[in-house]
Amino acid sequence: MKNKLKKIVKEYISEYQSDSDIKSSWREPLLEFAAADDPLFEDFKKIISPSHVLPEDILSGAKTVLAYFIPFSKEIVNSNLTGEYSSREWAVAYVETNQLIADLNQHLKKKLAEKGWQVSSIPATHHFDKERLISDWSHRHAAYAAGLAKFGINNMLITEKGCAGRVGTLITDLKIEPSQPIDKELCLNKAGENCQKCVDNCVNDSLKVDSFARFKCYEQLLKNDQFFSELGLTDVCGKCSVGLPCSFRAPL
Repeated sequence: MKNKLKKIVKEYISEYQSDSDIKSSWREPLLEFAAADDPLFEDFKKIISPSHVLPEDILSGAKTVLAYFIPFSKEIVNSNLTGEYSSREWAVAYVETNQLIADLNQHLKKKLAEKGWQVSSIPATHHFDKERLISDWSHRHAAYAAGLAKFGINNMLITEKGCAGRVGTLITDLKIEPSQPIDKELCLNKAGENCQKCVDNCVNDSLKVDSFARFKCYEQLLKNDQFFSELGLTDVCGKCSVGLPCSFRAPL
């Protein structure tokens, strides 16, 4: 079943970007699986927030959490290397990838429902508490639990295909064998090497090696949203994900 689902995700994204109305392009996605009762989900209540929900809270009888990473094309990533604001290509990719995730989840839901399985999901973004800037379901942490990636000091997930992309999750009552966790750091800095390129890239000093000012970061995201107001909601930046040893691959 794992390979079948990975094939479905890969083929759907490949066909999706062939639509002439889609401006963005993506590299081949990754998909991994976590057990819904993995103790890590309980730990997230301590790490993230006491209000962080469990898979069972989203879908009664949940057995598996599917987590996937959709890496941006190199053209999109490289377009965002300079300037205070995100590139237009990056902003468009953000909007289109959010829609892609919503559409892909519906596609997966349909495929699994045909076999009698239940599925539930949470939107890719914009479901967080604006007072705390904390979500009650972290797609990134769920992907970490699934062995898809490890966190870098930029708070982004580093996968085998880098950190420049978007993460989506899906919860189902289909039991699938969990993926193996990653047993080493993938961030050069966390592995003891002298790398802080993502920190150097931060355009408003909200990211430090040992701290992150989330509200200050959010101010920059809202500036980008105003700058690209004609595109829809583009509260995005991405400077801490580009021009890095881990932008396109895991460097370790």
